[in-house]
Amino acid sequence: MTTLIALSRFNASTFQRFNDGLAFRYMSCAKIDPSLHQRNKPPWIKVRLPSNPVFFSTKALISDLRLHTVCESAQCPNRWECWSQGTATMMIAGDRCTRACGFCAVTTAKPFALEEDEPERVAEAVRRMKLKHVVITAVARDDLKDGGANHFARVIRAIRQMDPSIVIEVLVPDFHAQDWCIQIVLDAAPEIYNHNMETVERLTPVVRSRAKYRTSLQVLKRAKELSSRGRGIVTKSGVMLGLGETEPELFQTMDDLREAGVQVLTMGQYLRPTPNHLPVVEYVTPEQFDLYGEIARKKGFEHVASGPLVRSSYHAADFHPVVR
Repeated sequence: MTTLIALSRFNASTFQRFNDGLAFRYMSCAKIDPSLHQRNKPPWIKVRLPSNPVFFSTKALISDLRLHTVCESAQCPNRWECWSQGTATMMIAGDRCTRACGFCAVTTAKPFALEEDEPERVAEAVRRMKLKHVVITAVARDDLKDGGANHFARVIRAIRQMDPSIVIEVLVPDFHAQDWCIQIVLDAAPEIYNHNMETVERLTPVVRSRAKYRTSLQVLKRAKELSSRGRGIVTKSGVMLGLGETEPELFQTMDDLREAGVQVLTMGQYLRPTPNHLPVVEYVTPEQFDLYGEIARKKGFEHVASGPLVRSSYHAADFHPVVR
């Protein structure tokens, strides 16, 4: 892979203040091909436009219940497919994030107050969509003492009260690796605890605003350790490729995740949401993704999803954890 030399003194918010030319100059990369940022992408990066009526009914349902989805807020390329199948990843705690990560399309701004009835509205959406596996994520809420952990727990419990049989997966922020915040979420008993690494250690200061690679590993490790005191939990993480990581760095990230006890891994292509976000350094081929998936399985991951359009919650129900 092309090597991108990240300058740790520049964080993600720095890049968002500059245009393409200045961003490239600060990134000091080996070489970025301008054609990567033209309208035409490789033939394997294809997104189908919506035609299934289920897509529109899902969109209407989400609008009716005044909910946010990471599908829309993060401009996920799979939202047409997922919504056409009647699935969506609910994003709680508002649509304003307190961090400004260089890869993410979610709005960075001072968040509004939490909505007290949101847990019940999420549960109602799950009921109407007849979901058997639901993914709950949230914006980073560094303005809250608990980082939104109690709100996650309330949503989980509302869904459990509506239907105890549903498999619940949470995709959480790092909570600054505070055990008491992690424990609050674990006590609500989700089946899967997901926290994304997003990238390799060298690139983390550029890619993830205010996040630290070792902090994220600690979150995943502690989730496993704290849950083992009661019921065990499946831990999961994901990384984006094409930001300039090298293969040895990717393999080291896999090893670090396995050492932390992570069982499920997703790998997908980074796609630049706007010209103000980090540039794509490389489009990784489907064949490379297949190879990396096989390597991850050999390293001991129980389930691996690896492909250009794979995202953290894409086909999340394909992995079936042991039911309580």
